Amino acid sequence: MKAIWYETTGPAREVLRFGELEAPRPGPGEVRVRMAASGVNPSDTKRRGGWIGFPMRHPRVIPHSDGAGTIEAVGEGVDPARIG
Repeated sequence: MKAIWYETTGPAREVLRFGELEAPRPGPGEVRVRMAASGVNPSDTKRRGGWIGFPMRHPRVIPHSDGAGTIEAVGEGVDPARIG
């Protein structure tokens, strides 16, 4: 999948990377969405910049709080009828 991500906080031009990543498998209670539209939310920008010392929650972050798409895979415990 194509994605933009960061692995450390800082200014966008210094930390954002673009490329191909393996599509994640949804875990229990999760869904994977094929995005059709994505927007930049102010909280994404603040967290990427390390606003007021927020630590990174994961080693790699794909910033995304606002978007729309289609469920293409479900994890354990999620009704497969949600796909599509």
